[in-house]
Parts: sequence; C-alpha cells; structure tokens
Amino acid sequence: MKIEQIYTGCLAQGAYYIESEGEAAIIDPLRDTQPYIDRAKERGASIKYVFETHFHADFVSGHIDLAEQTGATIVYGPNAETNYDIHSAKDGEEFKIGKVTIKVLHTPGHTLESTTYLLIDEHGKNHAIFTGDTLFLGDVGRPDLAIKQDITKEDLAGLLFDSLREKIMPLEDDVIVYPAHGAGSACGKNLSKETVDILGNQKKTNYALREDMTKAEFVKEVLDGILPPPQYFAKNAMMNKEGYTSFETVLKKGDAPLTAENFEAMANHESALVLDVRTQEEFVEEHIPNSIFIGLNGSFAPWVGALITDLNQPILLVVPEGKSEEAVTRLSRVGYDNTLGYLEGGLEAWKAAGKETASIRSISAAALEEEYNGNITILDVRKPGEYSSEHLADAMSFPLDFINEHMHEINRDEPYYVHCAGGYRSVIAASILKARGYDQLTDIAGGYKALKETGMKRTDYVCPSTIK
Repeated sequence: MKIEQIYTGCLAQGAYYIESEGEAAIIDPLRDTQPYIDRAKERGASIKYVFETHFHADFVSGHIDLAEQTGATIVYGPNAETNYDIHSAKDGEEFKIGKVTIKVLHTPGHTLESTTYLLIDEHGKNHAIFTGDTLFLGDVGRPDLAIKQDITKEDLAGLLFDSLREKIMPLEDDVIVYPAHGAGSACGKNLSKETVDILGNQKKTNYALREDMTKAEFVKEVLDGILPPPQYFAKNAMMNKEGYTSFETVLKKGDAPLTAENFEAMANHESALVLDVRTQEEFVEEHIPNSIFIGLNGSFAPWVGALITDLNQPILLVVPEGKSEEAVTRLSRVGYDNTLGYLEGGLEAWKAAGKETASIRSISAAALEEEYNGNITILDVRKPGEYSSEHLADAMSFPLDFINEHMHEINRDEPYYVHCAGGYRSVIAASILKARGYDQLTDIAGGYKALKETGMKRTDYVCPSTIK
C-alpha cells in the first residue's frame, strides 16, 4: 500500500495518491492532471477511481479530465448531483483498490454532499481518513458555502457537529487524518501549518472536537469570526458541479506568445485585463500602464479569485521568462480559463517597440517616518484581523480582500501611502488603485514588518484569539 500527499502550497491544498496491487485512486485532484498520471505510469499502476470529498469552492478539480484520460470512475458521496457521469455512493459503501478498501462516510456540514473516505488496509484495520473540508488540523470546514440556498449556515453547522461526533470521533485514535487544506486556506478560520496528524491528537487539541461541547456551543464557535467567502468560491463550486473546458484546451489557448503590437491590439479589441505576475519590485519600477499586479511569488491564485470578479474576463499576461505555462495553469486552477496569451520578450520587448510604461513610487519605512507630518493618509491593506491586532495609530483599514467594495471611501484627488505586512499585497492594491485613476500613490516597501522598526506610533498589540 502506498499513500502520497501531493500538497500545493499556493492553494494550501492536499490531493492524495493511493495505490495497492497495481490499482490506484486519486482524491481531490487539481486541474492539471499530468502529475497523477505520471505517478501511476511510473509505478505501473492504473487509476481506477477519482474520489471527490465535495464540490470544492476554492479550486477547480481535475476529476473530469482525469476520468476522461484514464477511464477512472468519479465517485462522490450522497446528495451530489452533476452534469456529467459519476458514481453517487451510498453512506457506508466500499470500494476495492488492490488489497485495500475505501469506505464512504457521509459527513455533511461543510456542504450537504461532503464525504470523508476511510482507508481500511489489507489487514482490515482502519488506517486513515481523507476528510476533505469536514475536519482540518486544528479546525473544521466553514459551514456557509452550500450551493443550495434553502439551508442556513446554522443548519449546516449543526449537521457538521453530528457528522464529527457520529462518523469521525468514534474512530480509533491512531487513525491518520489527511485533510484537504492547511494554513492559508479560506475554507476555515485557523488551520494548522501541519498537513498530517493522528485523530487522537486532534481529539485533544482541536476545539471543535471537545467531548463536553454542546451542539449550540459548536454552532456558535464555528460561525464566530468567519469572514465572507471570496467571490469566486460559489463560481468554482458550480464549475465542479456542472463541468468545464478541458485543461489542455485552456493551456493551448493561454500559453501563446504575442508580439508587443499584437498584445496591445488584443488588449484593446478584447477589453482584456493585463495581468503582471512578476515580482512586486519589478512592477513598481516599471510596468504597462493600467496593468494589474498579482505576483506568482505570492498567493497568486487565491488573490486572482478574490479580486477579479468575472471568471470569463479575458486576460493577457506579463510574465518572467519561462513562466507562462505556470501562470496559465495556476489561473485555471481557480476557474480563470480565458487567458489569451502572454507578452513575448516581456517588458523589454514592450519598450523596444516604443510603447509607454508607468511606475509606482515606493519608499522605505524609514523614509515614510521622515515624510510623515500628521496629514498623510495611510492605507493598511492587511486583513481586518491583522489590523485589529496591531496597526499604525493613524492608519486607515482598507483591506485588499474587499477593495472592490470600499473603493468609494477614498478620493482620487488625494495622496495615499499604502502598506501591507511585507510588501506583496500593498503593490496589488496600489496597482488596482492606479488602474482606476488614483495617481498619487506611494507604496511602503517591506510593509508593517519594516514599519515596526521605526519610531512611528502604533496601537497596543491585541492577541488575535481575543478579537471578536
């Protein structure tokens, strides 16, 4: 028996490869399926099943493409209705993979179809659970993402309480827990940085698994402090439910080199968004006017999903040399399938063609301290919890997550200094503001981490766990 966790850090997502006696199963695969096919081929195995724990909201799964490429059967738990062929499993149903067994444990709560898969080894022993978004390490899945609108988050939280106590907590303490996500995912509030644990440890440390917890207490604690889900979550869930264009087609269209002239013409003709995925330092120094920065070196796909509201938005890319395929792939993982190509030769080719560039003023934290006169408006674009925990005394909370909803709160005629925690998000925010006509912008390089080293007045630190 072989179990491999295939973890993708930028999405904080874990897919799983399970193999026994030449048969394999994949749980919750990403959109780009070749890594799974290659693993099976290298080991002389055939992929028999693709198990989906639920309709994922934070990424588009590769289940449909993988099934078409390998002949594998797509398996969902109860209550899953799709526009493509699946095996809708019953609670308790078992599937053989070589000498091991996968047993379906229907665990509604995160969503109605949410299912945990119990792996029983060749000796008949409960070995591991693949919990999807039902149980994380240190947390549980948020119960506010149901596609159907006739059930409340309180209802789902109650179902989740029952699922955990009836299906998961009775299992042996040495059962291994393999969740779908780790720290950084918006599918929970406070996920652990670890990605594998044993159930007994979670029973001791996970707040949601307290033995003396009432259902009312569970519902209150699970729902307390949940921020609104990113706008792309519901759209990705529908793609996973209804189907999508093959990844091969998306990649072929999007990974196309364009000359500066063709790039500009296509941007104008298609009303395309120019997305610059280089580093924030390169972007502030020089970029194509009205382009938006979201760098590949950060949480690229989640920020694209949070900020670009139309999944069908035509996108043109400015990428580092050799990174076009990666950019198109990572966009497709969150449902952005309408990439039209990339600027061949990058910004140097753009300038060589005699075309205009722009820049954003960027200064150090020490320089801000020197310039500060009490009349400067500082925009802190970190998350609300980060701001509440500690911030510059005079800074205005302007979280990047909700920038589209709060644009009306600032004035195009006023200057703004923008910072985040380390410098990545502030450049994203500044690029969006600049593209919308806010020209008097200054980025604070190094973000709040650098600002803490200055003598600028800050609020007292408040532990995030005490913030409501």
